[in-house]
Amino acid sequence: MLAESFIHLSGRNRPDGVVSVWPAWEVQEHDGATAWYNARLIFPDGARVDVLAVVSEGHVLLEEVRAQPSLSLDDLTVLADWIEGPLFEACGARSAWPHGVEGRRRVAEEYRAAQEQGIDPVLAVMRATGHSRRRSLKLIAGARDEGFLTPRHTRR
Repeated sequence: MLAESFIHLSGRNRPDGVVSVWPAWEVQEHDGATAWYNARLIFPDGARVDVLAVVSEGHVLLEEVRAQPSLSLDDLTVLADWIEGPLFEACGARSAWPHGVEGRRRVAEEYRAAQEQGIDPVLAVMRATGHSRRRSLKLIAGARDEGFLTPRHTRR
């Protein structure tokens, strides 16, 4: 039995909590679809948070949050950090990608991070931006032109 009156998410370590996300239902509308997802955050001591999230027009909104023990207001603000990645990955919604120099800088960061991890950097940029392969390659070329990435080929 949990003795705490609040979960205190900010005092917990990431590896201790397990986040799972699964689709709840979807409603087809004339201009797209609205989908609901369940997300659950569970800790070894029995503490847990259940969330119902809705994805509509590329935005993710939390409809309902239930926790045992309760969440404090501080915990509620930290909850997004815990579930954001798995929730966005499951539902395919992404935050808006910045334009201009900041967007090209972030493309370069994603590209280099993927190279360091030994994964396909173009796929990493595609996942991060939500763009097609062709559009991602254009973004990468823009980052190269801006000087954030080394030139692809040396000129002779």
